[in-house]
Amino acid sequence: MDTSVFSRPYRWRIVPLAMGMLCVLLLYSARAQQVGVLLPVEDTPSAPDFTLDDAEGRTHTLSDYQGKVVIVNFWASWCAPCRKEMPSMQRAWEQLRDQDVIMLAVNWGDDMAAVERFTAALPPLEFPLVLGGDEDMIGEWGVKGLPTTVVVDPEGRMALRLIGDAEWDSPEIMEQVLALRGDAAS
Repeated sequence: MDTSVFSRPYRWRIVPLAMGMLCVLLLYSARAQQVGVLLPVEDTPSAPDFTLDDAEGRTHTLSDYQGKVVIVNFWASWCAPCRKEMPSMQRAWEQLRDQDVIMLAVNWGDDMAAVERFTAALPPLEFPLVLGGDEDMIGEWGVKGLPTTVVVDPEGRMALRLIGDAEWDSPEIMEQVLALRGDAAS
C-alpha cells in the first residue's frame, strides 16, 4: 500500500491544508495592502483613459470627466464584497452627484444577463454601471482583487485607492473624496 502524502487516501487531507495556507497567505497580503482603507496613490500617475457603455447604452469616456473627481469602482457579479458595498455606493452617489463628482462602476467580465441578475437583488442603483472591463484594463489600473476602487482627481490622476469593500457614504470617505475637488469646488 502506498502511504505517501500524495496517494489517494491522503490526498483529501492535502487539499484543505493547501487551501487553508492559501487563505492565510491572501489574508496577510491583503492586510499589508490595508484592505478597506482609502489611501493615497503613490506618485499620482495619470489614470488610463477608457470608453465603455453603461447598462442603459450610454457611452462614458473617462477623459470627458476631466475637471471632476471620478470614482472608478471595479466589480463583478460573483464578488460578494462587491454586492455588499453597492448600497453604500448608491447612498454616496445621492450625496455626491451634484458636487462635481462622478461615479462609474466598471464591471469585469460579466455579460448583461449576469449584471441584470446582480442588480435585481439590490436596491435601485442610479450611478452608471459600465460594461466591458477586461484583463488589459484591470492590469492598466493595477487592480489586484475585487472590488477595487480608484478615485481620480480633477486633473485626471489616480489620487486614492481602496482595495476591498467600504461604506462609501461614511463621513471619512466622503471627506477624502470631496477634498480632491480643491479649487474646482470654489
